[in-house]
Amino acid sequence: ETSATAYFKELHVLAMMRRSIVDVSTGSDFPLENLPYGVVCEGGSRHVVARIGDFFVKMGVLVERLPEVFDSYGFDHVNARHVFSADSLNRFMDAGVEPRKATRRILTELLAEDGELNQLRDNPALKDEVVKPLDDPSISVQMPAVIGDYTDFYASKYHAENVGIMMRGKDNALMPNWKYLPVGYHGRSSSVVPSGTAVHRPSGQSVPASVDPPVPSFGPCKMLDFELEVACFVGKSSHLGNPITIEDAEEHIFGIVLMNDWSARDIQKWEYVPLGPFTAKNFATTISPWVVTWEALEPFRVPAEVQDPKPLPYLDGGSARKTFDITLDVNVRAPGIESPVRVCRT
Repeated sequence: ETSATAYFKELHVLAMMRRSIVDVSTGSDFPLENLPYGVVCEGGSRHVVARIGDFFVKMGVLVERLPEVFDSYGFDHVNARHVFSADSLNRFMDAGVEPRKATRRILTELLAEDGELNQLRDNPALKDEVVKPLDDPSISVQMPAVIGDYTDFYASKYHAENVGIMMRGKDNALMPNWKYLPVGYHGRSSSVVPSGTAVHRPSGQSVPASVDPPVPSFGPCKMLDFELEVACFVGKSSHLGNPITIEDAEEHIFGIVLMNDWSARDIQKWEYVPLGPFTAKNFATTISPWVVTWEALEPFRVPAEVQDPKPLPYLDGGSARKTFDITLDVNVRAPGIESPVRVCRT
């Protein structure tokens, strides 16, 4: 069993400042200040929801019962009804930044004990209709969105060097282009699945290092691993032939999820030349079903590291270049081991 967990320690401190009308356990990754979005299946139908603690808010029901609230916060209730009646987050992601910000403000003020909106706080029946427990056996968590395309970037220098050493040796670990452009490849979007989905060991061609000249054999992967990554959901539409500038890029990013990118290294080493990985990297990519929005991540923004060499102008965000300071852990549970063992922290 594998898991990748983000520890929002500062978020837990912030959460203590405002109490919620929903019971949230101490140390939960889903306090009032997070409010990620996802999709659940209930009674055979899928619903767009927001998560708080071990509960979810049915967004479609919320806008049906409180249309005037959405109007007063600048998110026209007719548009909101269209967005939240969908069975995925795609419409919400395509709506852009302002509807997302308005929805976050509405949820925060409805769910906070001291919130300026009292419709749920003072109406237990309405609260029970809108806010539901996740542990209900009739509820199942689904993929948050329909993924039309998936691009995997080689974003970390340390990761790029480690994989380069594995594939080409220490002297040729980092290719010259890595320092100048975002190296990436298109993966298979159909094999992106929610966390908890069974991963099947792939088969393919591989060549043992001791075989010279190289003669491949076919069989199950013997070097299976996964990479802990953070994935961005790009939701706002763009148009073919019209590039998005670096300054406008964040307008198109809805939020992030934790991701485990599974890899068959022995197969990859043989097949990736010259066009990149194929079978070795497209058999499974698991993601968290809860999308954390850009707004929830604001408290963790920090200046980005200085790049050397300086990026070309079209990739240089100047003084606005930021990143996020989030601690990520990898824990592995194996047969015979009672508790998960942490094998990586970054």
